[in-house]
Amino acid sequence: MIRHGFRVLGIPLAAETKRWRGGVRTVLPAELTVANVPIGDLADLFIVKVLYLSLLRWFSGERAEMIEFSGSDYPTGSLEGCDLAWDETREEAGSSCKVLRGGIVMQFGKQTAGALVVAGLLLGLSTMALADSLTVKTAAGSVHGKTINDGKVNAFLGLPYAAAPVGDLRWRAPEPAPKWKGERDASKFGAHCAQGKVFEDMIFQDGAGNEDCLFLNVYAPADAGKTSKLPVMFWIHGGGYSGGGSSEPRHNGDFLPTKGVVLVTINYRLGVFGFLATADLAKEANGAAGNYGLLDMVAGLQWVKDNIAGFGGDPNNVTIFGESAGSFAVSTLMASPAAKGLFHKAIGESGAAFGGVLAYDTVEAREKADGEWVDSLGVKTLAELRALPTDKILEAAAKKKTGFPPDVDGKLLTEAVDKTYADGRQAHVPLLAGWNADEGSFMGARGMTVDGWKGMAGGVYKDKSAEFLKLYPGDTDAQALRSAIDFGSDSFIAFSTWKWLEAQRKTGDATIYRYHFELAALPSKYHPGTFAFHSDDIEYVFGTLDTRPGETVRPEDRKLSEQFMSYWTNFAKTGDPNGPGLPVWPKYGKGDELIHLDSTISSGPDTLRPRYEFLLQNPPAFHF
Repeated sequence: MIRHGFRVLGIPLAAETKRWRGGVRTVLPAELTVANVPIGDLADLFIVKVLYLSLLRWFSGERAEMIEFSGSDYPTGSLEGCDLAWDETREEAGSSCKVLRGGIVMQFGKQTAGALVVAGLLLGLSTMALADSLTVKTAAGSVHGKTINDGKVNAFLGLPYAAAPVGDLRWRAPEPAPKWKGERDASKFGAHCAQGKVFEDMIFQDGAGNEDCLFLNVYAPADAGKTSKLPVMFWIHGGGYSGGGSSEPRHNGDFLPTKGVVLVTINYRLGVFGFLATADLAKEANGAAGNYGLLDMVAGLQWVKDNIAGFGGDPNNVTIFGESAGSFAVSTLMASPAAKGLFHKAIGESGAAFGGVLAYDTVEAREKADGEWVDSLGVKTLAELRALPTDKILEAAAKKKTGFPPDVDGKLLTEAVDKTYADGRQAHVPLLAGWNADEGSFMGARGMTVDGWKGMAGGVYKDKSAEFLKLYPGDTDAQALRSAIDFGSDSFIAFSTWKWLEAQRKTGDATIYRYHFELAALPSKYHPGTFAFHSDDIEYVFGTLDTRPGETVRPEDRKLSEQFMSYWTNFAKTGDPNGPGLPVWPKYGKGDELIHLDSTISSGPDTLRPRYEFLLQNPPAFHF
């Protein structure tokens, strides 16, 4: 008996051939069944039906006793993205099986010629199946992607989700992407958004930055199809709303989709191009100005709703997640009427729009400050402003001390984010959020002494300094350094993220999971010192530890990354990060329980609440 196996559109099929009286005969079943579903009911599996009918016709003579197709658990391999399976017993009955690039050739004794014809059919159809899985029709036109990670993941890169925001569309809400004819190449990243030099560790795999940058990328398991309905994870990169892009290697989608999700990563307008707010812009847009970058995210989510099913995703199970400014954006989108109904779960990594490092001003305040900056450019009208070259605008923007953060514009945000949460008008969706142990590692760059720390406490908190030093002690130089890092972490990121969790817990009517990431990374090219620094979590979440320049990756790093990916994708699937083989992650409820993500994972009650209750009454006296 000879067993052959192969896959078409990710469906494993097996063929069984028996020798009979020195020859071979064929009797094919009248109906093919895949996973207990009659093939006639699988309308999308056109290639499977063609394959079956072709084999039925070919083996209509008495050449084999039986060829049987059924679901298969045979060993699988992968060549050039074409899945292939075979059984070691294939040498029986004098047959042989030879693997070629992308296909299989079967030889059955004297029936070699006929078998090769069938093999040619299999080769052609397997190639068609691969091409079909890499070609997807979107509302704007068809796109053709590529396989990555040894054929495990299909990648569709540089997909336009909105029109290029250039010319008259500069500083306007995003418009729909224009349609195209034919098939668009989706094997390369689109340009990242125009920006100045923000952070050294931001490395891009596309060319130079450009204002024509509203592209997203879709990564799906190689066997995903239109009927897969996999959970969707929508990533929003960080960078202070002024830097970053979806082509950074640490955001690559080689690994996360292997956990059974469809990953979407996006570019959005940054800095002056994403958040300029002036009176003229407000007048032009019925009172709303700024937040173009956040409106881009909404447009990206709308694109997902309209198109993601074709890539195997479920538009009714979308998780937004982001780090730093991306986490600020997640908390903001939860408060935005414009994003309502476009996502169903949220993950925030280090940051929230609850004051602190990225305070959101009113549109009126921004009109004044940004208007003065525009006046310094020597232009008199919006037309003249829109005609200025990209480089000149970036050069002038770099000189503006206050930057260009989001604002309460009256459209994307109708009120302050914390007020929306306080009144319970935010999205009532499951939330997973937390931060890293050493977000304020920059505070340790110059060291700290007992005298220096106590002097700082007295200067900043005066009559409250004794209470402050109980929470952030400094009895030794080492303790003072640790407290400086902790206070820097809280003032920079942790406190605002904690306030978000608390606000959602009070009025969000949905489950919450809180984490604290504690495994300190070894020094690398852009991150000296041994810290769980700000942004350290990204490569763990995406499984991309090897993309960090100069990084020494330890076994405990790889183990924790695998756990990160499982927790995050489990949450995207069900709203609960827990799953087989993972340490239990308790809900963040009355007991204030959270999980500690370290080389050994543990969980327990929060011990830091007294610090944040102190900061509620005595807000940090400085911002970053």
